[in-house]
Amino acid sequence: MKHIFYTFLFIIGLLPLAAAAQDQLTDSLTTDSLYRQNFATDSIILDSLMTDSITADIDSLALIEEALAWLDTTGCTADDIIIDLPDSVYKARLQDLPFIIEMPYHPIIRGFIQRYLKSSKRLAGLNRKAEYYFPLFDDMLCRYGLPYELCYLAVIESALNPMAHSHMGAAGLWQFMPATGKLYGLEINSLVDERHDPLKSTEAACRFLKSLYATFGDWNLAIAAYNCGPGNVNKAIHRSGKRDFWSIYPYLPRETRSYLPLFIAAAYAMNYAEAHGVCPTDLNYAIPTDTLITHERLHLQQVSDVLDIPIEELRRLNPQYTRDILPGGTKAYTLCLPTDQTLHFIDRQDTILAHRADELINNRRAEIEMLHKQGLNGGYSVNGVTYYKIKNGDTLGGIAKKFHVSVKQLKAWNGLKTDNIRAGKTLRIGK
Repeated sequence: MKHIFYTFLFIIGLLPLAAAAQDQLTDSLTTDSLYRQNFATDSIILDSLMTDSITADIDSLALIEEALAWLDTTGCTADDIIIDLPDSVYKARLQDLPFIIEMPYHPIIRGFIQRYLKSSKRLAGLNRKAEYYFPLFDDMLCRYGLPYELCYLAVIESALNPMAHSHMGAAGLWQFMPATGKLYGLEINSLVDERHDPLKSTEAACRFLKSLYATFGDWNLAIAAYNCGPGNVNKAIHRSGKRDFWSIYPYLPRETRSYLPLFIAAAYAMNYAEAHGVCPTDLNYAIPTDTLITHERLHLQQVSDVLDIPIEELRRLNPQYTRDILPGGTKAYTLCLPTDQTLHFIDRQDTILAHRADELINNRRAEIEMLHKQGLNGGYSVNGVTYYKIKNGDTLGGIAKKFHVSVKQLKAWNGLKTDNIRAGKTLRIGK
């Protein structure tokens, strides 16, 4: 038996959200006229933009339902009525927040705040999730000497969902693209995607944010660069001739123009939720966990069978293992378990490693054939579940035929009421 030891404690859950796509930066005319034009346009598209930002390009309706089951909102009696407050109140409250990062008030921010408050049950759930994730974020932000309020970036990036995926390929709490994740030390391959690991992805995000701040010397610009990349921010600075967010605003991609206001709105909404009558949300799935480190090659199903832990629970606690397998070998990997099961795992490790080893670990021909089949069909797998990204020209009937399932099944798995589908969205194939 190889050496295993305890490392850290955290709790994991799910809520739906994935990051939005990034538009190309367009050439601008004069700063003043374009500034007014963009704000007018943003006001018109604000409702649809906020819907996409908060529920943000959901890749699977089935995943949403599974995620919401983690939270009990039955006791929440908030009626989603927004109390109209003067601008001076919003401005004063933002100024009262104990933050280093400037939280200026602009009329567009008011619209984002109201969209958060209008979804009172979702906001209540975010605040409850924050009780578990923010301490982890705070520890890492403190280690890197960064402002604590950067934790709200994870709120607008993923709604604190470690399994969040965007249709552009970003993933995890902090929505790293594969190349950026690898650049900051995250392992991303066929078996492991550490963008889903809450601790490792948070450390990578801190390193990235620290680098962006060193480049721009301004947190608002660094936050904008986190969304659209430092290159786009530098181009906007060059075109505007200035180095503050609201001056370069007209020259940024549309998604990024909304990014800082959404960040400020999230900070306001989560800090003043109670003042707006948003009620707390009870957790159905809140368990203390311990994390072990092991070099052993291991399948989560082996742990599930021997320790009688539901496989869905193990997947929630270990979201980085996209095919339920800890690769093992010379590199150490973490295994997160309910606290009351960690000693059982240590005591029964040999039994766990031997259990169904040929089927799950040693002989993986069936899995390889499944991967090949998924590749031919255009599908991909996350935690043992197959998904398919809809392409132009696809029909629900054609996709059903491709995967040898019925249209009725596809609609049930994805909560679809009609046969209408949209390119770029993702379907779940199976329960």
